[in-house]
Amino acid sequence: MASIFKTDDGTWRAQVSVKGKRKTKRGFSTKRDAQAWASDLEREAKENTSSDIPDRPFSEALERYRDTVSVKKRGQKFEVRRLDRWLGNGSDDADPLCFISFQNLQAKHFAEWRDRRLKEVAVGTVLREWTVLSSVCSYCSKEWGWLRENPMTKVNRPKEPDARTRRLLAGEFEQLMIATQYDIEIPPESKSERIGAAIVFAIETAMRAGEICNITWEDVNLERRTVHLPKTKNGNPRTVPLSTTAVKVLEKLKTLDDCQRKAFNLKSDSLDVNFRKIRNKCLIDDLHFHDLRREALTRLAKKVDVLNLAKISGHTDLRILQRVYYAPDMGDIALMLD
Repeated sequence: MASIFKTDDGTWRAQVSVKGKRKTKRGFSTKRDAQAWASDLEREAKENTSSDIPDRPFSEALERYRDTVSVKKRGQKFEVRRLDRWLGNGSDDADPLCFISFQNLQAKHFAEWRDRRLKEVAVGTVLREWTVLSSVCSYCSKEWGWLRENPMTKVNRPKEPDARTRRLLAGEFEQLMIATQYDIEIPPESKSERIGAAIVFAIETAMRAGEICNITWEDVNLERRTVHLPKTKNGNPRTVPLSTTAVKVLEKLKTLDDCQRKAFNLKSDSLDVNFRKIRNKCLIDDLHFHDLRREALTRLAKKVDVLNLAKISGHTDLRILQRVYYAPDMGDIALMLD
């Protein structure tokens, strides 16, 4: 029961007991304001301790989500790894969120998690983790009955970082080809040469690393110069047209004994790791394999209209295509104006 007092200076003071702890606030101009504050606090405390919210730690939600939801996703490996890290199943300690009971879990705990992570990793990483945590909370509220609502909807999401604009600089492609020793006229037998073939193919098709590594010959039609991608990042299949250079890359790969099932016979993890090693060997700064997709789409934009460009890339939102991947040289645009 709340207690309301009038102070010597004419203002009002409210006092209420929540979970055995006394909370007091002064300076209300009217008694009604003091009563409203106390009522809101009591109602919130009652909601948070309702009997239908289980008294179990948040870690159980992370475990259940990992074992029943994440395992069904195409990107399960990375999501499971992230959830295990939060749970302390690795070199790091469990995140403080794991120990908070659902009966006490509030938006402020996720705000504290956000601020904590922003001191440790880049904004982009926090946003990816935010998506996972929010999905966990959504399942807790909509599917499992462990929360009344998703508390993360009340927390300010970090601002999106500026989109990358990195493209190949003059001479960098040649450096990469020298480092990989890739020659498009010769079947790429070594792993290094295979990385070089993947680099060329990415620039010609705007395909992602995982999509390139998963190409099977069943999905390739060299006569029609297309490759069908039954599974993509956004879940929608798409068919990518092949330039004559891309066709030539595949024709050489097809002659290799170890490339009879998957065209490149590379794993995406291996492609990424080896690409970074080759990049560092060339003393090239801040170039990711995924930047080749931006390079490809910017080049393709000179040849096809925006709708066909979106069909090639698989983007359903043209704003993302324009903001993140299309990075034209304004000097080239200026020449088009004459």
